[in-house]
Amino acid sequence: MKNFIFGYARVSTESQNLNRQLDALQKYGVDHIYNEKMTGTKKDRPELAKMIDRMTEGDTVVIESLSRLGRSTKDLIELVELFNQQNVNLVSLKESIDTSTPTGKLLFTLMSAIAQFERDVIADRTKEGLKSARARGRTGGRPKTNTDAVKKAVKLYKTGQYTIKEIEELTGIKKDTLYRTLREEHYNGERPPL
Repeated sequence: MKNFIFGYARVSTESQNLNRQLDALQKYGVDHIYNEKMTGTKKDRPELAKMIDRMTEGDTVVIESLSRLGRSTKDLIELVELFNQQNVNLVSLKESIDTSTPTGKLLFTLMSAIAQFERDVIADRTKEGLKSARARGRTGGRPKTNTDAVKKAVKLYKTGQYTIKEIEELTGIKKDTLYRTLREEHYNGERPPL
């Protein structure tokens, strides 16, 4: 099965010209070019998504420069990791990077290590923040529901004289909590009748 060489080109605005990037990609000898005119800060890039869907193991993605591929350093690293997982090579012409070479593979490894380091730092900060909050008496999560108010809401519901909205106003118990309690206690997991 033939491996494909895909080109990806992007400019940020409609007024900018793709020709320089397209010329460089064609000169490299790509099989198919995906291009779009939209800011790199937009998460939804349909042409990039199409290319990613079409990529298979052993294919190569060629870009004019790394700045054309990623919206941010984090986004670029995530895309590089994705290519690595799918065994797709990346070639960046401006930076002279080719991940099919030992030097390019080293770059992949370094970028993946940086991404993992960033995830670990975020996880550590989250744990430290939770520990600090607990030390101050805050446990996080949803506040506990007043069980007396829930019992009252169930009683009002069973009378059949009040609407759900009226029960919410009288008890402060939201309909989701009421329905969940009724399912658990009285309706064997089925949704109670309205």
